[in-house]
Amino acid sequence: KSISKQIYLDWSNFSLFVFQALGCCYFIHESLKNIQQFDFKAKKFRKVVGKEVHSDTLPNTATLEKEKFPQDYFPECKWSRKGFIRTRWALADCAFDLVNIHLFHDASNLVAWEKSPSVYSGTRQKALGFVLDRITDQRFERLPYFIFGDFNFRLDSKQVIESLCSTATMQTVRAADTNEVDKLIFRESDNDRKVVLQLEKKSFNYINQDVFRENNGTLLLEFDKELSVFKERLHELDISFPP
Repeated sequence: KSISKQIYLDWSNFSLFVFQALGCCYFIHESLKNIQQFDFKAKKFRKVVGKEVHSDTLPNTATLEKEKFPQDYFPECKWSRKGFIRTRWALADCAFDLVNIHLFHDASNLVAWEKSPSVYSGTRQKALGFVLDRITDQRFERLPYFIFGDFNFRLDSKQVIESLCSTATMQTVRAADTNEVDKLIFRESDNDRKVVLQLEKKSFNYINQDVFRENNGTLLLEFDKELSVFKERLHELDISFPP
C-alpha cells in the first residue's frame, strides 16, 4: 500500500530534440516516513507529500534530471529517443540516485556479427559512459546510484555464432537489386548439409533452442561481456533467470 507517489511520463512528443518516451513511477510505501526528494534547481531536498504526475510539464520539473544522448552517438538515425532520467531520494539518513536509461539496440544482426565487439556494443559503451560521467560530475554531491531500464545489452554475436556453428559452413545470400547481404545460412558439413542457423537483419533462427533454456542459458553467459568495461563503476547481481 502506498500513501504517496511520484510519476514521470515523457509522452509529449512536442519536440524530437527533447522527447525520450521514458517513464518512471515511484510508489512510496506507507511504512516509510519522512521521504524527501531532491530539487535539482534549488539544489536541496524537499519533503514528498501526496501524489503527483508529471507529463506535459516534464521539461520544467525540478525533481527530475533528463537528458538525451548527443545525436552524433548514433549518426545512422535522424533522431533518437535514447537517453536517461535521474531522480534523487533521501530515506532517513540514506540518500541515493535512481537512474532510468535507454541505450541503443542492435539495428541489424548482420552488422552485429561482422566484428567482435560489434559496432553497436561500442555505441552502448559510449552512451553508458556518458550517463555515468553525468551522474558523478561536480554539479551535485556524489551519491550511490542504482541504474535500471533498457540497457539493450547483447551477447557478443560474432563469438556466439562461431561457437554455435563451429563445424558449419556459411552461405551468403545477397539481394538481387542491391547486392547487399540479405541472409547468412550456416549448414552442417555432413548430415545432408542440414541448416544450423539462418541469420537475417531481424532474425536469428537457430536449430537448437534448448541451448538458450538449459540451466537458464548459463552456458552463453561467457559471451555476455558488455558490462565488463564498467566493472570498476558498476556491479550487477548474478543472472539467474532465462534469456
